[in-house]
Amino acid sequence: MIQLTSSSDAAGDRLPPDADVVIIGGGVMGAAIAFHLAEAGVAKVVLVERDHPGSGSSGKPIGGVRAQFSDPVNIGLGLRSLEAWRSFARRPGADVGLRNVGYLFLLADDEQVALFERSVVDQNALGVPSRILTPRQAQDLCPYIDPRGIRAAAYSSTDGWALPPAAVQGYVRGARGHGAVVLGDCLVTAIDVAGGVVRAVRTSRGDISTRTVVCCAGAWSGAIGRMAGVHLPVVPLRRQIAFTGPLRPAPPRIPFTLDVGSTMYFHNDAADGLVVGLSDSRQSEGFGREFTHEWLEPFRRAARPRAPALADVPVAGGWAGLYEMTPDHNALIGEAEGVSRFLYATGFSGHGFLQAPAVGEIVRDLCLGRTPVLDITPLSAARFSAAGAGLRPETHII
Repeated sequence: MIQLTSSSDAAGDRLPPDADVVIIGGGVMGAAIAFHLAEAGVAKVVLVERDHPGSGSSGKPIGGVRAQFSDPVNIGLGLRSLEAWRSFARRPGADVGLRNVGYLFLLADDEQVALFERSVVDQNALGVPSRILTPRQAQDLCPYIDPRGIRAAAYSSTDGWALPPAAVQGYVRGARGHGAVVLGDCLVTAIDVAGGVVRAVRTSRGDISTRTVVCCAGAWSGAIGRMAGVHLPVVPLRRQIAFTGPLRPAPPRIPFTLDVGSTMYFHNDAADGLVVGLSDSRQSEGFGREFTHEWLEPFRRAARPRAPALADVPVAGGWAGLYEMTPDHNALIGEAEGVSRFLYATGFSGHGFLQAPAVGEIVRDLCLGRTPVLDITPLSAARFSAAGAGLRPETHII
């Protein structure tokens, strides 16, 4: 049983000898879970991070937030998280630079249009104000678009983007304010399990006794799972974005715009430039995080028929990070089979930042034995076992 307390004393920076919950991974997911657990009154919450909080993919400058998905589970996670992002300045208390500029998906053929029409019906039923637009309406929202190259577009005005580093910092401050301990430079080296029960977490800064572990180590989650004898099918995949720097004239305020067929996307940055990106299908699995330029060629090729003015846009710099990919591109959330109290929230395949607030609540409830606000049974890692194949959620469109 996890002990609850009303303590809100500031946390120290030493690894305590024991904890009610040890969270492994200090990105936005781990920080959100730490905040929600500490806020709920869990007495001893410890978050450990191998580098420093937000040093991984959560350190990227801008992250999309949306509820436009094609299955109820991901729609629900996105919708509940959007509500939390809107109220983040009040709780936990930070400006995450939320811009509700909308998300605009460009649809080039009848098959894509049909898929998104069905998704819009499901989204509307759950409260997402998405709709299908004509090519001319899409161009009105985003003047960069050549309407001759698309059949339609899907749009929701409540989607947009925010600043992941500010979110991590806000969650960490909130967690510490409720008594959690957050430690950087703390590499997990082993997890002791005996009789199917977690006993301790061993780290480069010492050992900590605990009966509950939450793995949210992103691309490194597979290795953390193996330490406890848990299979988490997560692989790392490099993804890159580029910045134009300030443009003259300054870009108009546009939605987060994404071409479904090519995955080419672009949106405003926090100043007077644009951020551009593309999921390069040629990228192989691995932990490399160096920024390179070879992916810009397929980006420019994809931009020519969709947003011709961006085909030759200058690039002033860029950033590379790791997606934590699962076989079906859906997250892993739940408790391990065969190892009591080893929980996980990982494998978000590019959607971790936008879903972090809702997942923080869900993992808090799983830790406390409560029924989560959303049924995340389809996201159990057990779906990749022969017995659990029927649990699999629909693979979302994008």
